Amino acid sequence: MSVAFAGNSTTGLSREAGPLRVMVVDDSVVIRGLISRWIGAEHDMEVAASLRTGLEAVNQIERINPDVAVLDIEMPELDGISALPQLLAKKRDLVIIMASTLTRRNAEISFKALSLGAADYIPKPESTRETSAADTFHHDLIQKIRHLGARLRRKPAVVSPPLAPASSAARAPAVVRPAAPAPALHALSSGPLTTRPFSTQAPKVLLIGSSTGGPQALMALVTELGPVIDRVPVLITQHMPPTFTTILAEHLARSSRKPAAEAIDGEPVKPGRIYLAPGGKHMRVVRSGAEAAIALDDGPAVNFCKPAVDPLFTSAIDIWHGNILSVILTGMGSDGMRGGKDIVAAGGSVIAQDEASSVVWGMPGAAANAGICAAILPLNQIGAKVNRLFAGDRS
Repeated sequence: MSVAFAGNSTTGLSREAGPLRVMVVDDSVVIRGLISRWIGAEHDMEVAASLRTGLEAVNQIERINPDVAVLDIEMPELDGISALPQLLAKKRDLVIIMASTLTRRNAEISFKALSLGAADYIPKPESTRETSAADTFHHDLIQKIRHLGARLRRKPAVVSPPLAPASSAARAPAVVRPAAPAPALHALSSGPLTTRPFSTQAPKVLLIGSSTGGPQALMALVTELGPVIDRVPVLITQHMPPTFTTILAEHLARSSRKPAAEAIDGEPVKPGRIYLAPGGKHMRVVRSGAEAAIALDDGPAVNFCKPAVDPLFTSAIDIWHGNILSVILTGMGSDGMRGGKDIVAAGGSVIAQDEASSVVWGMPGAAANAGICAAILPLNQIGAKVNRLFAGDRS
């Protein structure tokens, strides 16, 4: 397939000028054509180039000057994981979305890509002839390009900023103002964000919801939560497909040095463990005799997600009532906000990650703007705050 160029590639142009420029890099002519058509149909993005190999992308990146690259993993001459650092070396603020089929090897490579600076990943369907799979791929890819590209245009810094050491003395102010104007995509309020008091009830469980940027955020957060994990169960819903959640659970176990695994239907919920919702299944908690147990279901997507955060948050109220602390991390959409409202109404508390440290401030932003948060904090301050709350702090 010939290389197609669109728009002016002069590096001096502002990111605000014109639609998002997307470079598609995949050795499959079918996938390149499909993605290019989808991008071309959007009013706010355009195909900057359609390339077959990572080597072509590296050699032409400065001339093409894209905002976003959709980068396949398996390609001839130079594969995606090898091309990734070379592309970022030539264009530091390039948003790279890795694309791969759902295999364990590709899931491992995708996690490695995130550690090397990729903004996100997306699983490709085994066959584009499967309508539902192709529709999901289409929807998710366009949303990732749009949201990650919007963040790039708001902030000239690297898409995934390095994490600073946690500060145990940091506290959230009563009123928090966003560090930068939020895009209309989030429908955020123009005024200051207000917080509410933390619950006076001692938390007995920690619930965490996350999406885009979540794997990096989760692995950073759980390294600080050892004392909490020893005391209470930790349940996590990360928007992620099967196989990828298996790998994420292994990474969480290594990062936290605590038992972490995909949740199993019917297993009891105990302190000292991290339970991760498996890809493709909603995770809820139910009462089983005198204790809590995991309940997985294969029902329809919630908030366009499966697993979704809201089912976990809402179900936990029947078990722990107001003794719940929930954390909403970086991610697209508003999943977790409605469940967070239910938790607050029951007497529990919600912490949201702040905009500056979020890859996408959709989920935490929705919670913050709904007025349900007791704190809106940078990622590197959330762990310390959670530890203090479980140690008895109520402020």
